[in-house]
Amino acid sequence: MNERHLRKVLAEYETYFNRHRPHRALNQASPLRALPDPVDADIKVSRRDRLGGLLHE
Repeated sequence: MNERHLRKVLAEYETYFNRHRPHRALNQASPLRALPDPVDADIKVSRRDRLGGLLHE
């Protein structure tokens, strides 16, 4: 582990926090993306692991 690795991990977390992570204060929207319109149809939910499984989206 070195400074380059730390910067890469922090950049990945920052992207996750601002673009994907739901925030309670924003009614479960992310800061940089509004909530989509509700859908009545059945949808398939998939999960992606980030940072070796430490984060999920």
